[in-house]
Amino acid sequence: MSKLYNVAVVGATGLVGQEFLKIALQRRFPIKGLRLLASTRSAGRRLTVGEWECEVEEATSRSFAGVDLTFFSATTEVSRQLVPAAVKAGAITIDDSSTWRMEPEVPLVVPEVNAADLDAHRGIISIPNCPTTPLVQTLWPLHRINPVKRIERNAYAG
Repeated sequence: MSKLYNVAVVGATGLVGQEFLKIALQRRFPIKGLRLLASTRSAGRRLTVGEWECEVEEATSRSFAGVDLTFFSATTEVSRQLVPAAVKAGAITIDDSSTWRMEPEVPLVVPEVNAADLDAHRGIISIPNCPTTPLVQTLWPLHRINPVKRIERNAYAG
């Protein structure tokens, strides 16, 4: 039997948090316990996630006791404040904000491309921004055949 994880999702009521929960259910992610965290605006809401009926809690530095994995989809300010608390509580944390992307000790990972970099984490794993992820996933097979030396891309908010 595979290991089951106590999981916390920070930003659980937002679009990305909701999508994470949907994908975790679809892929049968081995969740033992689930804690949904968000801002004070969302605290108290009740959400059904698969077999769990959860009350959304306000995300604070004390929210991570007993949590194995945390998925952060929040503002840079929230990530800067709460990710260290999650790591200190013993949780491996995957953050999708820009907060940790340029930190040399934090691996920036797209699993389909550089999953081996996960071995170097010190509790925090960062992911690239939305336009970058599909770009590197697309370019990785080409790069393996003929190394890509430089890419220039522009992303425009619309």
